Amino acid sequence: MGRVVSLGSINVDHVVHATDAEITSFAECYDWFPEQGHTVRVDTLPGGFSVDADETRHGGKGANQAVAAARAGADATMLGKVGADHDDYDVLPTLAAAGVDAAHVGTADAPTGSAYVFVEAGGDNRIVVHPGANGTVDDAYVAAVRAVVRDADCLLLQNEIPVEPIASLLTDLADDPDRPTVVLDPAPPEGVDPLLACDAVDVLTPNEHEYAAIDLDDYDGALVRKRGGDTLIVETPDGRFTVDPPAVEPVDTTGAGDALNGFLAARLAAGASLREAVETAVVAGSMATRESGARNGVPTLDAVRAFQAGER
Repeated sequence: MGRVVSLGSINVDHVVHATDAEITSFAECYDWFPEQGHTVRVDTLPGGFSVDADETRHGGKGANQAVAAARAGADATMLGKVGADHDDYDVLPTLAAAGVDAAHVGTADAPTGSAYVFVEAGGDNRIVVHPGANGTVDDAYVAAVRAVVRDADCLLLQNEIPVEPIASLLTDLADDPDRPTVVLDPAPPEGVDPLLACDAVDVLTPNEHEYAAIDLDDYDGALVRKRGGDTLIVETPDGRFTVDPPAVEPVDTTGAGDALNGFLAARLAAGASLREAVETAVVAGSMATRESGARNGVPTLDAVRAFQAGER
């Protein structure tokens, strides 16, 4: 069992099953409203922004990826911050119940981060993120949990917490010969450039929107291009290969990329090659779309193995 640490966001998701007319209305009212399949971060929601959520779930890319790593068989730990209201949503007990160690999660003087997930009829989604407590992750917190990070086999990072303390952490790790393998999900892509310039980032996992938005001039690690239901492209300093995702009937694509990242980290932490890790992770990400919710459909490693063997 490999050790995976996810340092990132912890959210409460407000899910809206939206009609085409509702999506059009939001897009006309707010020029920052995300395009299909995209995530945008809004530090202050406008006063007129109001939605009636169909359901409330647990989310955040960091937490989702930690849960996926645990289901992939890793010894998973979550690092990040929640608000004093976290008990109202059972945020930490839910992580623990999923097999994730949340003992080092901090509490901030801010509400727990939130996300508004707009799910369209075809299963595609648009996500609006409000950072809340996630925005309070600072140098002091990262320094306090550095030993936890250092003991991991794989470190999962996203871009839903402040960049500066993470860039400092990666600078420190770059010269450590025993550091964890670092997997970075550049989502959302805005402001992620300082992390791409860090030598400690080993694997970068953008989707097509993020791939088009980021500057890769200073990045020389492995690139895993997530392309939805299309062929996934992997580029490394030693060559290039592709992996085709299995055909499934998607219900909700929310969290599919998180499932892929969590499995990728878990398999790398267990000592798998990049190709084997990607092949397993792609199946997990596809399987996760068959149920509604960012975590509900994330399979176990045994289920992925059975799927790969043709037991669907």
